[in-house]
Amino acid sequence: MNIIVPMAGMGKRLRPHTLTIPKPLIPIAGKPIVQHLVEDISELMHEKIEQIVFVTGRFGQEVEQMLLGIATSLGAIGKISYQDEALGTAHAVWCAREALKGKVIVAFADTLFRADFKMDDAKDGVLWVKQIDDPSAFGVVKLDENGDIVDFVEKPSTFVSDLAMIGIYYFKKGEELLKEIQFLIDNKLTKGGEYQLPDALMRLTQRGMLFAPGEVDVWMDCGNAAVTIDTNEKVLMHKHPHSMIDPTALVANSVVIPPCYIGPGVELNASVVGPSVSIGAGSKITNCRMSRSIVQQNSVIEGSFISNSMIGNNVQLKKQPEELSIGDYNLMKASI
Repeated sequence: MNIIVPMAGMGKRLRPHTLTIPKPLIPIAGKPIVQHLVEDISELMHEKIEQIVFVTGRFGQEVEQMLLGIATSLGAIGKISYQDEALGTAHAVWCAREALKGKVIVAFADTLFRADFKMDDAKDGVLWVKQIDDPSAFGVVKLDENGDIVDFVEKPSTFVSDLAMIGIYYFKKGEELLKEIQFLIDNKLTKGGEYQLPDALMRLTQRGMLFAPGEVDVWMDCGNAAVTIDTNEKVLMHKHPHSMIDPTALVANSVVIPPCYIGPGVELNASVVGPSVSIGAGSKITNCRMSRSIVQQNSVIEGSFISNSMIGNNVQLKKQPEELSIGDYNLMKASI
């Protein structure tokens, strides 16, 4: 079993937090989004994962080593493939074409989930979907009377289905997917200048291949700051309901209300933190009240009431009661 993780997007909706770090590496409950994703898939799989290919932009050696380390921690071989142009979802998968062999999972690294991961060997693949109230902003699937997927519609303007694709796919024969993506590329079959994965999937179904919808219990988006804060809360409640406080953290005259993640070397002084707060390594929180927020590494926050906020790395924030979305290396200090 191979896993392909396309993650070359710029993450514009999550700026300023993605100006210095790729969106899939934004920390949620103490780990990068992409690490949660592949760990969750690995935990649900009943087969050995041979290779994990991360399809990235030119993010630099430090990021690449971090990604390769995630693969190694799961007993898999890690590989980096580059998507240097934003040519669509099918093109992103094509960039990892050497891994499209045998059983393959494609998982786009901008969403987290909890799902039933049963594989039906009688089918050619599984596409995980979630029933939603407003499908107009998503790609959706249509089913036949047997419950098999027969059509794919991108952002329907009129109602055709409320089963939205969440961006996780299983293929029993990756070679067949590669064949159809290669056909799109060779014949320059694009939409809006991009090669779209649903077009390749449609060609597979037209050839008679059967794809089943997979059931998703929880679908957690990380597209912008507000939904990322919501996702942080859900992951904390699921994985750290009683809070995770690193042994090297210093909690002095402070209260931690679960669920929370308090990272290595964090200092909490005269503060009330939680619920639903993640604080990255080396950050210092003094005389604060903080809830439903994410603080990344090595930030200093003093005398503030903070809720529903994302704060980046190496931020200095002093005496500013706000609802915030602050990128890396900012300094905010109240005048007296």
